[in-house]
Amino acid sequence: MTNSNRLFYGSCFALITTAFSFSIRAGILPQLGEEFLLDGKQLGFINSMWFLGFPISMILGGLFYHSIGAKRIMQFAFLTHTLGIILTIYSGGYTGLLLSTLLIGIGNGCTEAACNPMIADAYEGKKMNTLLNRFHMWFPGGIVLGSLVSLFMTKANLGWQSQIWIIMIPTIIYAYLFLGQEFPRPKVKAATSVSENLKAMASPIYIFILVCMALTAISEFGPQQWTSLIMANSGAQPMVILALITGLMAVGRYFGGEIVHKFDQTGVLLGSAVLGAVGIFLFSTQTGGMVYIAAIFFALGICYFWPNMIGFVAEKIPESGALGMSIVGGMGMFSTSIFQPIIGSWIDNSREVQSSLGLTGTELELAAGQQTLTYMISFPGILIILFTILYFWQRGNDKTVSV
Repeated sequence: MTNSNRLFYGSCFALITTAFSFSIRAGILPQLGEEFLLDGKQLGFINSMWFLGFPISMILGGLFYHSIGAKRIMQFAFLTHTLGIILTIYSGGYTGLLLSTLLIGIGNGCTEAACNPMIADAYEGKKMNTLLNRFHMWFPGGIVLGSLVSLFMTKANLGWQSQIWIIMIPTIIYAYLFLGQEFPRPKVKAATSVSENLKAMASPIYIFILVCMALTAISEFGPQQWTSLIMANSGAQPMVILALITGLMAVGRYFGGEIVHKFDQTGVLLGSAVLGAVGIFLFSTQTGGMVYIAAIFFALGICYFWPNMIGFVAEKIPESGALGMSIVGGMGMFSTSIFQPIIGSWIDNSREVQSSLGLTGTELELAAGQQTLTYMISFPGILIILFTILYFWQRGNDKTVSV
């Protein structure tokens, strides 16, 4: 018999593993750069492996979800998470970090590929939207915990290797919760057919959502993954900024079901794009205490992006099935992977520009970080236009999209 609650809690701990791998890696980025003599572009490529492994396993997991099942996907997630953690600690340099980060990314993608459709199959309607938001609450929630752990361990000079070992704690917990459990069957018959999935995914609305997902993901993950480097000289504590952002995201997602029920996914997504743009703009212009105000706007902007993009597909394009949800999530992570070395190059180039203007030391780093953030405003800026189109496209249409 399916134990939906235990499966849901196991999913949450699997997502906490993903969050720890994100936040702790962000926290130790300066240490990795210093120990292995890596520049911004190289650190960007290491970050990109985390986001590249994600879409690879998400897409493959979505494709084979109905043939091998969520249980086997999560068993593979446990294997790659464990290998990735161990190999990171004993990486020895740039190449090892690339490989280990890719393995962790693959494990994270398996979590999304298995858990999103599993929750959608186990629950319906408002309950499904509520639990999808609460499931995704644990990504920012886990980042809060991971950020604070990283901050404490860094100040205590415990070393970056010790921080990576912490990621094994939620990994072992989710493996235990999933152990011996029966998983729910798909509730949409068409969702078990890959041909029907592909037919639904060929619809204009699905393709439009794919484009939007590429921009929502980089709007969320771009500024966050580079928090330690970009915000280090802003007059605010980078890991506290990250914890504040993700803490507010966790609270927002906990109550996300009611908000989506009131404004629909399209209204929530449009409002999110506006707040996200305001937040990044403030990050690029403010210092000191105002950076925390910027973090509040940014958090309120990005907190509903990911769960509501997935929820939109699950509710309005159900024929796309697990594959449809996985492809959308994969697009988000693939986009983020592509932009990581680009953002690293932006930082390097901004340093050169600000150095040529005579800036040095902390003033140079602050100016370079803020200049990089101005480039990132374009992501939510474009989304404001796209989500306005989506809002009026779907306005008054309460029916499930069919193809």
